[in-house]
Formats: sequence, C-alpha cells, structure tokens
Amino acid sequence: MTFSETILRWYAENGRDLPWRRTRDPYAVWLSEIILQQTRVAQGRAYWERFLERFPTVEDLAAAPEDEVMRLWQGLGYYSRARNLHAAARQIVALGGFPDTLEGIRSLKGVGDYTAAAIGSIAFALPAAVVDGNVYRVLARHFGIATPVGTTEAKKEFTALAQHLLPADDPAAFNQGMMDFGATLCTPVNPACLTCPLQDSCQAFRTGRVELLPVKQGVARPVERHLTYVYVRFQGKTAIRRRGPGDIWQGLWEPLLVGLAPTGSHLVAGHVKHQLTHRTLFTDFYLWEPAEQPSLPEGYVWIEETELDAYAKPRLFELLLEKL
Repeated sequence: MTFSETILRWYAENGRDLPWRRTRDPYAVWLSEIILQQTRVAQGRAYWERFLERFPTVEDLAAAPEDEVMRLWQGLGYYSRARNLHAAARQIVALGGFPDTLEGIRSLKGVGDYTAAAIGSIAFALPAAVVDGNVYRVLARHFGIATPVGTTEAKKEFTALAQHLLPADDPAAFNQGMMDFGATLCTPVNPACLTCPLQDSCQAFRTGRVELLPVKQGVARPVERHLTYVYVRFQGKTAIRRRGPGDIWQGLWEPLLVGLAPTGSHLVAGHVKHQLTHRTLFTDFYLWEPAEQPSLPEGYVWIEETELDAYAKPRLFELLLEKL
C-alpha cells in the first residue's frame, strides 16, 4: 500500500468528526479555515458555530459593522484575522459569489497558499495539496527530510512532495487526513510510532531520528514589553480608546495607557504576565477615581461603564477588568 493510500485509509477510519467537514459550502469551509489558522480545534469550533449562527451567509457577514465582527471574534486573538475576514466577505459579495479557482481564492484578504489549497480542495475538489506544520512533520519524518522548515528551500521541497503525493480523485480526504495524522498521531512530542500504519516505511523511525525531525531553525525569543494601564472611574463613566494600526490589538479598545500612574490612583494588579506569540507583556493595572473629571489625552473617549461589554477588547483588558 502506498503512502497516499495509507493516509486515506487511516483517515477514513480515524478522521476527526468536525462540523465543517459535513459541508462543502465554501463560506462555511473558509470561515473554519480562517478561525483555525492560529486556534486549536476545541476552541475554534464554538466560534465557528457562533459566527454561522449570527452570520448565516457571506452577505450577512459583509453587511455587518466591523465592531460587531470584532466583538464576536473577541478572545481568539490575532485580530487581523477578523478584519481580513470581514474585508474578504465584502470582496466575495462584490465578486458575486465565492471564487472557485485557486487564484481567485488566494486573492481574498487574509488567504495564503495553505488556506487557498484547503478551501479549494474541500469545497471545490481542486487538486491542491496543503502544507502546514502537521504536513511538514509527517513528510519530514516519513521521508527523512532534514531541510530546515521555515526556509524557502523547505517550502518548495515539501510543497512539491505533497503535491506529488496528492490523489487527484480525492484531494479533500488526503489533505484532511494529513492534517489529522499530524495532529493526533505523528505529534510533535511523543508520537504514536508503535501503532503508526506507516511505521515500516518511516525513515525517521527506522533510523532513530523521530525526535530530531523536522529540523527547525532557531526560534526568536519573545520581546518583553511593560505596560501601565489606568482604569479611570468618574461618575459611572470610564475612558477608553481604539488602538491604531501598526501594533498589537489594532482596532480594539483599551483603558488609559500611561508612562506613570497618576497621583491618587492605587494598584489593582502588578506585573501581570500575558503571553502573545512574539511578545511577553508585563502589566501594572491601576484604578483612579478622581474627584473632578480629568481631561483625556487625544483619542480617548468617555463611555458609561455599563456599556463596556459593547466594545471589542483584547483578552488582557478583560483579565484586568476581572481583577478590578
């Protein structure tokens, strides 16, 4: 049995039963792929269901205000995905429907090679192989490939190999099988080699290199940032601003960000650690209840405290509010 036949048989018997796999609706498939770009399946599933309930069609999503989309996305992180999702929905509506070619799908905001291949193969049976971390790992181990992932050379090599292995008559099952195989069996740590159906032909297993493959380039250490936030409370109101482009949390709302806490404020939580992919944040959070209404820096607005839930906020702000 060939590598591809083994993957297809394994997937037919062991593939995860996920709701977006029960449809070929390109809108539902695209929505799942965008949500799962940087999100675990267990968490992403609930968001996928909520989005489809609130926006049953791409036209509904395109017509929604951006703030509503951002609020529904709140808690998933990587908020550029939500902005791209909204922009792409408007692209699709302007096109008159979901594009059914790889080139057309790839032209959508926020869609790269992997996502285009996944959507194209699942929704339209296009013969395009997906290549993500799971696929890199399975191929590197089985075929004994030591080219460091993350390099241009590796992308070309692994993409060509995955495309060569792709069965043209069932690209969706093969792509989803490769993803599930890597996510549940050929895992980064403690893979299930002893029960693996590819054990006999796996180069890494035969040569004792399972833990050494795939080869990874050095990973940059996250940059540390220190923030001081002040929650201002004056006569039932508080001050917030929408974050601008070019930094984390673009488009989300935050409390007063200062270099030094104002006189009269008191510390609610100190040195709160919050981990992002490329940054480690350490935050001091103060409460300030001034006797007179202070003037606010440019960009900040007063809102009723009871209205805070209506504003899309980064997870860190939510954590600080819980401490408050």
